[in-house]
Amino acid sequence: MCTLFIVPLLWQQVLTLFNELPRMLVEWQSLLLLLPERYPQLVTEEQVLRGIDFMRGEIGRYGQLVLTSSLSSLPLLIGLMIYLVLVPILVFFFLKDREQISNWIKGYLPRERGLITQVSQEMNLQIANYIRGKAIEILICAVVSYAVFASLGLNYAALMAMLVGVSVVVPYIGATVVTIPIALIGIFQWGLGDQFFYLMVAYAIIQTLDGNVLVPLLFSEAVNLHPVAIICAVLLFGGLWGFWGVFFAIPLATLFKAVLYAWPREPATVVVEPGE
Repeated sequence: MCTLFIVPLLWQQVLTLFNELPRMLVEWQSLLLLLPERYPQLVTEEQVLRGIDFMRGEIGRYGQLVLTSSLSSLPLLIGLMIYLVLVPILVFFFLKDREQISNWIKGYLPRERGLITQVSQEMNLQIANYIRGKAIEILICAVVSYAVFASLGLNYAALMAMLVGVSVVVPYIGATVVTIPIALIGIFQWGLGDQFFYLMVAYAIIQTLDGNVLVPLLFSEAVNLHPVAIICAVLLFGGLWGFWGVFFAIPLATLFKAVLYAWPREPATVVVEPGE
């Protein structure tokens, strides 16, 4: 039921945004031309005009580059379309003949595979919980962002909230990228005034609470990891492998935990003192 309301709203806002882009570019140019009047000691009109000409040239160059890349990447697009057809079919047969495929793979594994079986079962459960937790995080961030943006009166609030929700899939980088359209929409709507300041502060609070409160609490429940373990995993794997380390930090921590718990342990020995 919600989808029937959300999808048309998002589509309408996307179309409206595309129709408003020419006007936004004109307003952006007007704002730039006001800079020499307000800050003559920092920038001159000639510098602003050169900057505008440079941006026009860059936009045209990137447009031509996109067109050229689109034509040259036509084989890749055809390959993508083939994958879009084949992958659902492959998933269907994996689900349909799951037991048969599983037994075929088990035939090549050692007879004594208790550790592998235990780790795979634990990983299957934890990854399912991780995906469920990520879906909940996306939903919470999108709903909270929409409530905040709508209360501030931001144009395209639903579209911007959807971008915020999707941005949590890629930690840190997603939030940084989505900051650009939100800031631009705020500038075009209000200028560099109090409302724009409130918008950016509210957005920063949302991202801070998501990264430092929601993620540790949510995924500590979803994958049964302590919040400290999640934060340490992000720091450790991010330091080792950068962006991809941050992206896969929780699944890697889950794998490490599954192997650690499944690893055979020696039974604890009780030392009895003489005379006891």
